[in-house]
Amino acid sequence: MTTGDMTQHRSAGVSPAVSGASRPRFGEVTIRDRGRLPHWEAEGGVYFVTFRLADSLPQPIVESFTAERNDIVKTAERLGREISPSERKRLGELFSKRIESYLDAGTGACHLSDPAIAELVASAMGHFDGKRYRLFAWCIMPNHVHVVVKPFPSYPLSQVLHSWKSYSAKKANRILRAKGAFWQREYYDRLIRDEDEFHQVVQYVLVNPIRAQLKAWRRVWVCGQDAHTTAGGDAGATPGL
Repeated sequence: MTTGDMTQHRSAGVSPAVSGASRPRFGEVTIRDRGRLPHWEAEGGVYFVTFRLADSLPQPIVESFTAERNDIVKTAERLGREISPSERKRLGELFSKRIESYLDAGTGACHLSDPAIAELVASAMGHFDGKRYRLFAWCIMPNHVHVVVKPFPSYPLSQVLHSWKSYSAKKANRILRAKGAFWQREYYDRLIRDEDEFHQVVQYVLVNPIRAQLKAWRRVWVCGQDAHTTAGGDAGATPGL
């Protein structure tokens, strides 16, 4: 199966994305700090995740974003309260207006434009769909990937991301005959709070290629009523943990 066959772009509307999927559950939030970017997690939570190639952003941009995000989190922790709605909005704007604009400009080598590499990334994401997590939507851009995903119990988001990135990095470096980091170590995640936000995020994923002015970009997928939640790929390809 080719990447084009398995990536059906349904940008006409968002409702098909959830009509055949289990209803997301939006629970209590905890903050897990892995030493770099803090990550919001909830049991049974649904996440909007972006992970990117190692050369996709200039380091000063990454450091600026990280410093601002950490400042917001530490301020809330110091005051003994949760992140406020205005702070959550500011965090979203830091990513969507600053980071996304750089990513969509297509900086770096953009190895995900290679159909063979895009195919193995899609295969990695789809391999354990329905077993360790539920995929709702994804988009493979030239230098980054957007995913809407719900990890199942016993499979934290960090483990799911590690599986996808480790497997695809090894395979991609073989194709490229390269060594070293393929993916940036950090990823950006956003815990989805309610159904309205869920629909907005799915729509965001679907139209990302259009916003980036990519013509006839087919590496977009969404779970619909008549669509099996899998990204396809070789049944023998098993992402490592």
